[in-house]
Amino acid sequence: MRIKSVLLASAVAVAALSVSAQAADRHGWYFGLEGGIVKVNDNNSDFGDSVEYENGRAGLAEIGYALDGHWRVELEAGMRRNEIDKIDGVTTDQGDIRNYTAFVNAIWDAPISNKWALSLGGGLGVDDVYQNLEGVHQTDTVFAAQGIAGLTYQMSTHWDLDLTYRYLWAADPEVGLSSGCGNRICADSINLRKHTLTIGFRYGFDEPPPPAPAPSAPMPEPPKPKHFIIFFGFNKCNITAEADSVLSEAASAAKSGGSASVTIVGHTDTVGSTKYNQKLSECRANAAKSNLVGKGVPEGAISASGKGETELMVQTGDGVKEPQNRRATIDLN
Repeated sequence: MRIKSVLLASAVAVAALSVSAQAADRHGWYFGLEGGIVKVNDNNSDFGDSVEYENGRAGLAEIGYALDGHWRVELEAGMRRNEIDKIDGVTTDQGDIRNYTAFVNAIWDAPISNKWALSLGGGLGVDDVYQNLEGVHQTDTVFAAQGIAGLTYQMSTHWDLDLTYRYLWAADPEVGLSSGCGNRICADSINLRKHTLTIGFRYGFDEPPPPAPAPSAPMPEPPKPKHFIIFFGFNKCNITAEADSVLSEAASAAKSGGSASVTIVGHTDTVGSTKYNQKLSECRANAAKSNLVGKGVPEGAISASGKGETELMVQTGDGVKEPQNRRATIDLN
């Protein structure tokens, strides 16, 4: 019970100190080596003989495969040895018990921080039990099962450090001594339960997947050209108060946005000859250009041209006084 209490306290302490973060997953093949201490429950035979054991030592090796979803499946081989302390309450130094085990384990690793994981699982297998009681050797191979709980610390890309507790149950091996066989010594079954606490290293062969590339910043969209429209009176190319206000906005946008060029195009309605309307549209474009230059826009950045009555905003017949066609457009590029 003391070993289990220490392990439980360690798990609680690590969980309390750890931040909530996902530990890196392990994938693929691995192997591990462990060593530690073993405690055997005192046992009594069916005939009343009692045996007490000293704490002993254990060595284990495993090879396994880490699956997606934090599961591992492994083959484990182990050896545990304990000296006999007392027989029927009498201290003795003659005898020991050894367990040679082979298990198939299934283990689930639950991350509790970015480096730590809690491992829980179990295994089924066989236990080849050897016991020497005062010079009498008994062996028996029986079915065995174990429960597993532990802590794993991820040391590096491939190496893990493990602290693991195992509770071993063996199906009553007949390695005890009995005096119930008349004049001869015969084997008696014992209740074999062992507690093993080990520390070990595990090496994973897999290479972790490369980190996902950071999303590339989207290419900034080129600034959309800013568009302004001013309107003129019938048969006129002078700048009205309303047009001057719009041109002030255009000049401010051109200077603050660093526009490389300003394009001005003048237009007319369909009243008058084609030749006359062409000149009128050019006059309107040049009037807008002069206004922008007066507001601080470089003259060399401005191009001005006229389209006459060829590009109507509102489609009309010839000789129609349409106010929306009497205009000039200003585009900032």
